[in-house]
Amino acid sequence: MKFLKYLGFLFFTISFMGCGIYSFTGADTGDAKTFQVNFFQNNADLVEPGLDIDFTNALQDLIQNQTNLSLVNSGGDLLFEGEIVEYRIAPMTATADSRAAQNRLTISVNVRYFNTLDEEKDFEQRFSFFYDFDANAQLIGGTKDEAFEVIFERLTQDIFNTSLANW
Repeated sequence: MKFLKYLGFLFFTISFMGCGIYSFTGADTGDAKTFQVNFFQNNADLVEPGLDIDFTNALQDLIQNQTNLSLVNSGGDLLFEGEIVEYRIAPMTATADSRAAQNRLTISVNVRYFNTLDEEKDFEQRFSFFYDFDANAQLIGGTKDEAFEVIFERLTQDIFNTSLANW
C-alpha cells in the first residue's frame, strides 16, 4: 500500500514537472522579472478627468495580481505604453417617441507592448470596450464607477491576454 502511495506521488510529480512551470493565469513571462506601465495619456476628443490615471493603475494592478513580475518605474523587461484614444457616449436604443432609452460609453486605448527579452512578441494594437446605461441616468457617481470598473476589467484583461497569455 505504501508502495502505491509513493508510486502515485512519483507519477504526479513527473507529470507536473513534464509540463514545465504552470501558471494558472496562463501568463508566459519567459525570463522577465520586471514590468513597467507608462502613463496612458488621455488623447480622446472628450476628456474625462482622472481617466488616464485610473486606467494606468488598473493595468498595473492586473499585471501585478496575475504574475510574479515586479513593477518598476524604468528599465522594465516588459513595457506597456500607449494612450486613451476614444471616450465616447452615444445613444444606443430608442423609445417609441424617438428618445434614447439607453446610452453607451465606449473607451478605446492604443497599446504598445515591448518585450526587451524577446522582440518578436512586441505589438501595437487598439483595444476597445463599452458599457450600456439607462439614458435617464447621468454618467456620474455610482453609474460612472460601475462603467469604468466593467470597461477597465475587460480592457486590461484583453491587453494581458494579448501580451502575456499563452493558451
